Amino acid sequence: MAAAARCARLLLRPRRYPLLSCPLRTSPRLLCIATQQKSTGQNLEDDLSQSQNKSKAEPRSAEKIFIEEKAKLEEQLKEMTDKYKRALADTENLRQRSQKLVEEAKLYGIQSFCKDLLEVADILEKATESVPKEELKDENPHLKNLYDGLVMTEIQIQKVFKKHGLLKLNPVGAKFDPYEHEALFHAPVEGKEPGSIALVSKVGYKLHGRTLRPALVGVVKES
Repeated sequence: MAAAARCARLLLRPRRYPLLSCPLRTSPRLLCIATQQKSTGQNLEDDLSQSQNKSKAEPRSAEKIFIEEKAKLEEQLKEMTDKYKRALADTENLRQRSQKLVEEAKLYGIQSFCKDLLEVADILEKATESVPKEELKDENPHLKNLYDGLVMTEIQIQKVFKKHGLLKLNPVGAKFDPYEHEALFHAPVEGKEPGSIALVSKVGYKLHGRTLRPALVGVVKES
């Protein structure tokens, strides 16, 4: 029993470990390593944060560039569309003007020729007017036949004129129009309205609605 009690006391007695009981001393090298590891960890965190911010900024910058390029392209497209429309309009106007010139050339290309023929028509008219009507009898067949031939020629030449758009202007009693008539004189005429045409000295002509030669007229004025 005594031996058992002694063994129990030995087991329960606290043991001292010289190495553990002495205070731990921190090595400067360990402190440097720890500091480097800490700073390295902080740098890694900073780099990670910067890379994340950069990755966020890059899409925003790319999006901004894309929007600017899109705006520029839309503006260029608008300018090109406007230029294309103006070019089409100019081309259409040129085509219409050219077509009009061609049509006018077809219509009025015979203008000079018609003016020359008007002199022939005037001579025929003067010839028929100069024949005394009282002399047109069966007793004078030569004169009558000549007169009839002149009248038929005048009628035929007027038909040719009308076929080609050349119309005769004999505006007796009409209102004076400076675009179709040329006034030789103004005189008061009883029973005639002022501004009307009392006398036609020389008939005029119009070619397709355009005055080729104005009629020479006498105009009534107020008394």
